[in-house]
This record gives sequence, C-alpha cells and structure tokens, in this order.
Amino acid sequence: MARIIDGEAKNIVGDQVRAIRVSKRMSQQELADQLELLAIYVCRGSISRLEDKQRTVTDMELYGIAKVLDVPITKLFPQNAEEESS
Repeated sequence: MARIIDGEAKNIVGDQVRAIRVSKRMSQQELADQLELLAIYVCRGSISRLEDKQRTVTDMELYGIAKVLDVPITKLFPQNAEEESS
C-alpha cells in the first residue's frame, strides 16, 4: 500500500498555508507570534520550512494555524490530497 506522503514532501498543507497567510497579508513572523499566544511554539523558520513542505506538522499546529488564519481546518488541505502527494 502506498503511503499518503511519498517522496520529498513532508506535509500536504504547505502550499495552502502560504496562500492563505499571504492573502491575509500576514508575515511568517506574525503567524509564529499569533501561534505563540495559543501556546503553540513554532518559530518563523519552522513556518518557512512547513510552507516549503520540508517539515512535518502536528495536529495541534494545524489546529492553531487554522484558528490564527481564521479558516476551517479543511481549508488547509488540498482539494484532492491524493493527487497532491503524487
């Protein structure tokens, strides 16, 4: 059985996180600062690696990112996650 994430990518949400963050005119540092207010400690560099799919992301981080960006958590995932991981 194939893994959901095969190859170089370490997450499937990076592109959406970046697109939503940019559309809200929020910097990576601002996102990191807002996450810290929720007791979710992710530095600006980790946000960058997450968006570049070079870093895994935890469920609590996803929850916090969705809350800070004010979107449903499902908006962080590609429309068809199976196609994204190919």
